[in-house]
Amino acid sequence: MKLLKTFMISAAMLPMVSACTTDTMSAETPTQMETNKMTNQDKAVAVLESLNTGDPGPVAYINPNKYIQHNLAVGDGLAGFGEVLANKPPQGFKANVVRAFSDDDYVVTHTEYDFFGPKAGFDIFRFEDGLIVEHWDNLSELTPPNPSGRTQLDGPTEIIDLDKTEENKALVSKFLDEVLMNGKMDNLTTFVNPNKYFQHNSGIADGLDGLGEALKYFAENGLIMEYDKVHMVLGQGNFVLTVSEGKFGTGEPTAFYDLFRVERGQIVEHWDILEPIPARSEWKNDNGKF
Repeated sequence: MKLLKTFMISAAMLPMVSACTTDTMSAETPTQMETNKMTNQDKAVAVLESLNTGDPGPVAYINPNKYIQHNLAVGDGLAGFGEVLANKPPQGFKANVVRAFSDDDYVVTHTEYDFFGPKAGFDIFRFEDGLIVEHWDNLSELTPPNPSGRTQLDGPTEIIDLDKTEENKALVSKFLDEVLMNGKMDNLTTFVNPNKYFQHNSGIADGLDGLGEALKYFAENGLIMEYDKVHMVLGQGNFVLTVSEGKFGTGEPTAFYDLFRVERGQIVEHWDILEPIPARSEWKNDNGKF
């Protein structure tokens, strides 16, 4: 699986970066009244979708004085944008937000990108006082459909069961703890529906049989998939995203972003993006991946 490590906002937005640090905003910048009507989720999606139009206005949804960047290939703060975007291709960048949900001050997006090539990505934005102050992401190249014909991004998008948010987050947290971190495979069907499990990992087929085949392949080839620490569990209704740290393949330090869809108390669908964590000497900010 080819994985990658670079991301952020369109070069067309860069002229607004310095403008947003002043008290005076251009006519294109959203007015305070417009901003007050928008949810944090609306703002996060607007920032990403401005890649399609080059509209500089949504940069105003980012706090110009406090923007903590966890993409290790991007410099910290608004100034970090320019370091990455100097080589913008002639066709520009594209972003199609497929899923989005909110959890308190956090917004999660699942997006199809054209950013120096087709990519899939999860982004997490943290808000304070209505402005984005922190950003995490995981990205990978788009791959062909998996053995069951599913892609990295297709499948249900509707957020339902809002009253079950905390229950579903607890279920997924326990699944990671017992099964993925502590290897209690006998407990697998307690968490995952054995009769209905849709898989979007590029190399794994649907169902528990598909998962079993993947684990067998790893074992036979001396490969590992090790979850060492869970850093975040974010959810809304039937969707829960986990952000974890571990090792993958031959032991490379890896960030795991796993999105689960829960139905009637069991996991029925899974999407993921894995990204290697670069050596400390390669980081362009000091904030860490997590």
